[in-house]
Amino acid sequence: MSEKLKIKLSIANRVYPLTIVPSQEEGLRKAAQKIEGMIKQFEQSYSVRDKQDVLAMCALQFASQSEQEVIDNDNLSEEVEERLIALDQLLKEHSSA
Repeated sequence: MSEKLKIKLSIANRVYPLTIVPSQEEGLRKAAQKIEGMIKQFEQSYSVRDKQDVLAMCALQFASQSEQEVIDNDNLSEEVEERLIALDQLLKEHSSA
């Protein structure tokens, strides 16, 4: 069993102590940096000062990006499946000729 690591992440001027497996550290630190960058962007672009509103906007943006990736992957899978079916049909037509 791998050893746990204790880290502290700062998000929206609050420190969050976490106990994680070492393989999670890089991803968590990058995510925290992304959130901090988004917070600054939202505060500057929209003159929003309430951290709860800014964090809600960050959460919405991350969730919508995640959902869009799922939709895009589903569409790509359908397109690939349609092309494979068409290719299979062409191969069957040419092999029976």
